[in-house]
Amino acid sequence: MATKRESKAHYMISAVAQKYNIHPQTLRLYEREGLLQPSRTDGNTRLYGEEDLERLETILALTRDLGVNMAGVEIILNMRQKIELMQQEVNEFVGYVKQELARGLGDWEQRLGTALVKASPTDLVRAVPVKAPPAPATGERRSSRRRS
Repeated sequence: MATKRESKAHYMISAVAQKYNIHPQTLRLYEREGLLQPSRTDGNTRLYGEEDLERLETILALTRDLGVNMAGVEIILNMRQKIELMQQEVNEFVGYVKQELARGLGDWEQRLGTALVKASPTDLVRAVPVKAPPAPATGERRSSRRRS
């Protein structure tokens, strides 16, 4: 049995249709629309793995519970996939930044240790005095009435 995805359990279309109380033609429709992509045997029999069943449950929740049409389901599933990819990219970036910060702090400590003049970064920053707002000139009164 040759499948395009390796998974623990696979179910035939009749078992999936019975389990989720839908017609096998509905599953075939979801496949034609590109919402599901079950693996196939050498004899071209559809086999649904755990990932397919999770995706089917999402599709059924959207259509049955929320009343989303097929076009909406496709958009939602595509957006979820893009969000997952973006989350992976963000996680990789955060890992890279952490690695660079850890490496950079080590370099900074080494540079401070070999500096001609030892100083901490806070010694190099000058505090700028804050100016007080100007006092009102004598003779001026503030109006107690509000302007609209």
